Amino acid sequence: MASKYPEYKQLNLPALADDVLKFWKENNVFEKSVTSREGSAPFVFFEGPPSANGMPGIHHVMARAIKDIFCRYKTLKGYQVKRKAGWDTHGLPVELGVEKELGITKEDIGKTISVEEYNEACRKAVMRYTDVWNNLTEQMGYWVDMNDPYVTYQNKYIESVWWLLNRMYSNDLLYKGYTIQPYSPKAGTGLSSHELNQPGTYRHVKDTTIVAQFEVKAESMDMFLSLTNGKLNGKAYFLAWTTTPWTLPSNTALTVGPEIEYIIVATTNRYTGDQITVVMAAALEGKHLPVKKDEPYEILGRCKGSDLVGMKYHQLLPYCQPMDRPQEAFRVIPGAFVTIEDGTGIVHTAPTFGADDAQVAREAGVPPMLVDDGAGNAIP
Repeated sequence: MASKYPEYKQLNLPALADDVLKFWKENNVFEKSVTSREGSAPFVFFEGPPSANGMPGIHHVMARAIKDIFCRYKTLKGYQVKRKAGWDTHGLPVELGVEKELGITKEDIGKTISVEEYNEACRKAVMRYTDVWNNLTEQMGYWVDMNDPYVTYQNKYIESVWWLLNRMYSNDLLYKGYTIQPYSPKAGTGLSSHELNQPGTYRHVKDTTIVAQFEVKAESMDMFLSLTNGKLNGKAYFLAWTTTPWTLPSNTALTVGPEIEYIIVATTNRYTGDQITVVMAAALEGKHLPVKKDEPYEILGRCKGSDLVGMKYHQLLPYCQPMDRPQEAFRVIPGAFVTIEDGTGIVHTAPTFGADDAQVAREAGVPPMLVDDGAGNAIP
């Protein structure tokens, strides 16, 4: 009796793949996996869409293979699995590529090139490699309906999104809040994590780090002196190390690790010669304090970070004010992310410049500082 399946004398994976794909295509296997289950319980699948303005890579094959597993499993369980493909026509990378090709900037739109011409150029660019994607989809055996994809720039899709937003609004599921977004002064917009991962976005640079002194306020001195048995050597400061000194004008808090051990030290400011008392993590003593014999220092007290929480300090730039509730700013707050691997064990905290900073500040009730955009305009 003739075999139902072809017999292979040796393993040739490319040839085997071609045979399988040919069989699927000639027998409409994917289409039948849907039509043969008419009336069965549906399992709805909309592909998280790729963007066809760039060539596909191996990571796309891996991600799609994982998606395919779930759809095939549900098909085998008897569900009707309609798989709808889509194209993500996200804006900024496409816009920048088109502007580079045309030799224009955002300011030229509406002047040297009309908005309609610019939009049309973007539509062509964003779908440039559609044929390559379609070919890869078939070759890798990924089952998805490419004949009627959803496209995110089409009105049908856009209106669907607005309809969903309206439903959420009607059910009181929308609220106004703040989040931390990287900002591009050149593009005049926030940047997504995808855009930050574009080739050429990051590069290795050497940058300056600083240790800033934040002077303890008089209203917190009783609390401070209780940790040193009343001893003090000049003015008292919290030492905070930062790799981003340009964010210091937006500082509104200092974050300590509640369980980290800190030391309060009588020492000398090596730049001014002033006698000062400083606070820093005990584990980082050797990284910042003088080691020369003619520069002695004395540890006046030890405490946990939780003992420092609530103390207030003088703002570095008093002419910069928080967006609201300034009385709640410029104090020591707790944070689980603080480490003693680098720095001083005290983290300069600018809520408008970091996700961790924003979270701990929000939890502690510390307001963010008003900042300007790239054009010098206040961001509300």
